This record gives sequence, structure tokens and C-alpha cells, in this order.
Amino acid sequence: MSDTSGEREKDPRVEFEAITEPTELPRTRFSEALDGFVQRVGNLASWVWVLLVAVIVVNVTMRYAFGRGYIAFEEAQWHLYSVGWMVGLAYCVQNDNHIRIDILHEGFRPRTKAWIDFLGILLFLIPYVAIVLIYSPNFIQYSFSTGEISDAPGGLPFRWAIKSLMFFSFLLLLVAALARLARAWAGVRAYRRVE
Repeated sequence: MSDTSGEREKDPRVEFEAITEPTELPRTRFSEALDGFVQRVGNLASWVWVLLVAVIVVNVTMRYAFGRGYIAFEEAQWHLYSVGWMVGLAYCVQNDNHIRIDILHEGFRPRTKAWIDFLGILLFLIPYVAIVLIYSPNFIQYSFSTGEISDAPGGLPFRWAIKSLMFFSFLLLLVAALARLARAWAGVRAYRRVE
């Protein structure tokens, strides 16, 4: 449809994208190296969603077509969700796709946004990740040493394996946080020269 008045109609999708656009920060060699690692792990882990769909299809087919439900399939779904979600945390931090409940952030100047990211990561995210990394090995070791299995009859063995994911996913989250921290600091310095 042509516009004869010379003005183009506003596309509401463009306005939404502008509102939800992540904070763009400059990249550094350090952040590029860390982001590349997180991206490779994330790309590999993204295949877990294909596997999850396959497990769900098999589980539903077995239950409704053949009248046989298996606890192991249910637990495999939970474990696969855990893998996707836990690894996805690092990807979200890396790409600034995590949920922001901050209506003020949109109106701030780029340097202020960079400061908020820098301080938020430094004061909140990294200490939280450090606490999980400090305390999770004992949790995992206890699970391994006791041979923890599912409480459900017919459930999955080796509960320590999925619990180990917590430690490794938070290591990956730390890598993503350090990359984002480096980018935020570069943003603070770069935007100071611009403003």
C-alpha cells in the first residue's frame, strides 16, 4: 500500500524493539574472548532443546498411545529443562537479554546505563555467583558420596550429575558476567569522552 501523503505509518513493532533494545556497550579483546567461549558453550547446549522435545514426544506417546508412563522420562525432562535454563543464564547476561524491571533505565544516558550495569554486576551478580560456587561443591560431593538417586521408583540414578551442572553453569555465568563487566567499564570510559 503506497502512502500518498509522504508520511509513513508507524510500525508498532519498531517502537517495541526500540524500547526493549539492550544496552549496547563497547567490546574489548578480553570481553570478546570470554563472550566467544560463552557463545560456543551456548550453541552446543542449545541442542538440549531438541533432545527435550524428543523426550517429551516419546513420553506423551508412551503414556497416551500405549498407556505406559515412565518416571525416568519425566525426570529426564526436568533435567533437560535444567540444563537449558542454567546454561541459558550465561547467554542472557552475555547478550543483555535478561529481564529488566527498571522503567527508569530507558531514559538514562548511555554512560549512566553503563555505570548501572557495571555496579550491578560488581555488587550483586558476581557476589551471588561466588556464593553459589563456594557452597555448591559440598552439596555435589555429598550427593556423589552417598550415591544419591531419585526418590521415585523407576527414577533416574546419579542425581549428583545434574547437581554438578549447578557448579559448571555458575562458572559459565561468572565468565559471562566478567565479559559484561569489562564491556560496562569500557562503556563508562568511552561514554565519558562522548558526553
